[in-house]
Amino acid sequence: MSTTLGSTLPDDRPHPERFTRADVGWTPHLTPLAEEELSDRHRDGLVDAGRAKSDYFRLLARDPEVLKARTLVDKDIFYNTAEGLPRADRELSATAASRRNGCVFCASVHSRFAAHFSKRADDVDRLLDEGVTTELGERWDAVVSASVALTDTPSAFGETDIERLRAAGLDDLEIADVVHGAAFFNWANRLMLSLGRAVAPA
Repeated sequence: MSTTLGSTLPDDRPHPERFTRADVGWTPHLTPLAEEELSDRHRDGLVDAGRAKSDYFRLLARDPEVLKARTLVDKDIFYNTAEGLPRADRELSATAASRRNGCVFCASVHSRFAAHFSKRADDVDRLLDEGVTTELGERWDAVVSASVALTDTPSAFGETDIERLRAAGLDDLEIADVVHGAAFFNWANRLMLSLGRAVAPA
């Protein structure tokens, strides 16, 4: 029998004590669909078959058309790197938004990618440890600053932020990628923080 959406899931596993690149877990406040409940419509919404193992995506699969649209946007922002911003900087933008919003889970995922693609693990760790005002070099500082401006008050992001990004060497397409990465994760953080909470690494 299907579990109702109103069912809550108590979970006493500890919260993470800090931001980290380690493998942070996530536990939902509401009951996700069970794998055996997933219909062809749900699986189409997941886009990737492997996401059926994730509590988060099985929870979002309760509205599969919206989940599919969300996932395709996510993939286009981060994986469509033939032009525009390098993958490392896209991941940095998402990490900065997640760090600012306090989403430990998203920050852990995207900081791992940022460190991997940039080969600047020490700088990524400083961003996690010290926060979004730490100095990482002008290009990364400009990306982080723009991402934070979009995260705090999107309408406050404007000409000054764009001029700083241009001065750091970014062209218009790269600037658009900074905006997309930060804007998407500004929204995604709030969704994850509303539907569940991070769990400390094992």
